[in-house]
Amino acid sequence: CACLCGLGSSRACQCHQECQGPAEKAAPQGKPAPAEKHLEADAAALCCADLPVEVLVEIFGSLPGTDLPSLALACTKFHHILHTDSIWRRRCREEFGLRENLQNLEMMGMSYREVYAKLFHPYRGILGLWQLDTEGYKTLLNVVVDGLLITGWTYGPCLNLHVDGPMQFKPSFRICLTERKSATVECMEGRHSRPHSRHIQIGKNRFSTRCNKTDHLKDLPTRLREDWARVLVQKDRLQYDCLTYRRLYLPPSHPDDLIRPGLFQGKYHRFGLMIAMLSFHGKYARVTKITGNFTQTLEIHLMRRIQLGDGKIFRNFNTLYRVVLEIDEQVIREQEDGTEESGGYGWQSPSQPSVGESGAAASEEQPVPFVLPVGVSSRLQNYPRTCRMCFYGVDIVTTCGSGCPWRFPGVFILFDENHFGFISLETKYFILFGRVQNTFQNVEAPSPQAFLKMLKNIQSRPV
Repeated sequence: CACLCGLGSSRACQCHQECQGPAEKAAPQGKPAPAEKHLEADAAALCCADLPVEVLVEIFGSLPGTDLPSLALACTKFHHILHTDSIWRRRCREEFGLRENLQNLEMMGMSYREVYAKLFHPYRGILGLWQLDTEGYKTLLNVVVDGLLITGWTYGPCLNLHVDGPMQFKPSFRICLTERKSATVECMEGRHSRPHSRHIQIGKNRFSTRCNKTDHLKDLPTRLREDWARVLVQKDRLQYDCLTYRRLYLPPSHPDDLIRPGLFQGKYHRFGLMIAMLSFHGKYARVTKITGNFTQTLEIHLMRRIQLGDGKIFRNFNTLYRVVLEIDEQVIREQEDGTEESGGYGWQSPSQPSVGESGAAASEEQPVPFVLPVGVSSRLQNYPRTCRMCFYGVDIVTTCGSGCPWRFPGVFILFDENHFGFISLETKYFILFGRVQNTFQNVEAPSPQAFLKMLKNIQSRPV
């Protein structure tokens, strides 16, 4: 109220003082009377109601759209002003990035207020990045505002892309306003009857979609048909393609991180590129695979650096193997003694600074030649020829239906800000990772704790 009256926060609002009764004036300082909260709101409404309409339009347009319905209940004047479409045009632009002009809406017979209330607000909870929650093949879904539509784009791995190429997406569903000015969900998958009706159920940090077409699996490669979706049979014996997704957050960054965390693409096998998430947790870094049909995690020990020696260590596999094996045996002993976290990475908050080598130190390191050791295979031969740092790490793999993970010690190799790799010494296999160049919206975790919770659950068994 003081701000709207043009008074500073250190000065009392005169209109509120005038509205106070004897009971409020007599109340001890710092202990408001029971009804004071309501009187403050009433006083603010009375004060604002005296302002010019154009000023109120500017003020209301700067408020979050979720607050405006309550504001409309304050008085009749506010209720009428909040039907001004320029207010909702600003909210659509600032909250959802909408750039449609008024003429396009008028041709459709719609207003910004209707677009906000019937499309953006009800479905704002699904905007962002999601992982398919299934025991089979996990993929990603990116839900974005696309003009006067909300579109869900499914990540589709390509067999022939290099790790530096962009992620490939195809439309999965769209939400739009119809001529009846009600939002409808349309499925964009399947060979026949496309698009067709689809139902969305939104929960906290997860949502599910269902439609009555069962030909979606025909569009997928043969190797993925059985794992991509879960087909449920309802009581009426109609088959539904039912998919459940859980929210993904991108890892928060810290200036001391070795490199900027985020999403990376890796060539794991002949079935194409897979997506993994790099995050830092104090003494450890974690590379979590978030697409594919099995669980795989790289645990990088940032306190156990391997000296490169002008790159000579890569030329002799036996020497590299012996160095890593000695570190691995020491780590196992310390885990048994309780001096090393049994899980490796330790789940320290990613908002805390990393312990060990920093990003500044990595950038100052002189590159040394890198070659794959003799006998180590890779799906990609176009890998960087110089690297900056190496660390001991462990590749932990859990296949579908297996509760016991396989553990493969190896070497984490930092090439530059956008590339790293891992050599698994037991399998003699090298994986190259390149930073994903796509940008994503609505992927910031509300807190470091929320990101940790997501990371712990991201590869758990589906609910």
